[in-house]
Amino acid sequence: MNTIQYRPIGIIHTPYKTPEGTPIQPPASKGVEADVEVFEKYAEGLTDLEGFSHLYLIYHFHLSRKYSLRVKPFLDDESHGLFATRAPSRPNAIGLSIVELIGTEKNILQVKNIDVLDGTPLLDIKPYVPGFDNCKVRKIGWMEKKIRNLDEAKDDGRFAE
Repeated sequence: MNTIQYRPIGIIHTPYKTPEGTPIQPPASKGVEADVEVFEKYAEGLTDLEGFSHLYLIYHFHLSRKYSLRVKPFLDDESHGLFATRAPSRPNAIGLSIVELIGTEKNILQVKNIDVLDGTPLLDIKPYVPGFDNCKVRKIGWMEKKIRNLDEAKDDGRFAE
């Protein structure tokens, strides 16, 4: 298979300077604001984005270390298959977060409820559209018993370099 290469379209600027203590999902970062800087050459692509309240940010986990196919995720002390987790150390270190858009100014998006490390390379932005994206989930696997701890869940450094 051919090599796939992505180039950042911007940089995510957040208050989280180190992996330790960074929220592991947006519910643990309620109200936290950040700026998403889109590089000037892509700024025209932001046209009409202000009409959406929520966005997907797709980014590169730039500090993730070597991956393992079995991991102990943040919400559990038991090992699980990597693809049954949201652990950041993956064969393709791609992250995904849904954030609330609170404003735009030229090539800067102001967002809140962000769980991303400062300086993270931004790969793409997509609008969250409930009619497209909202589905009725019937099962959430091993997370069923662990999800209640999510609002306080912070990175403990286990996946950083």
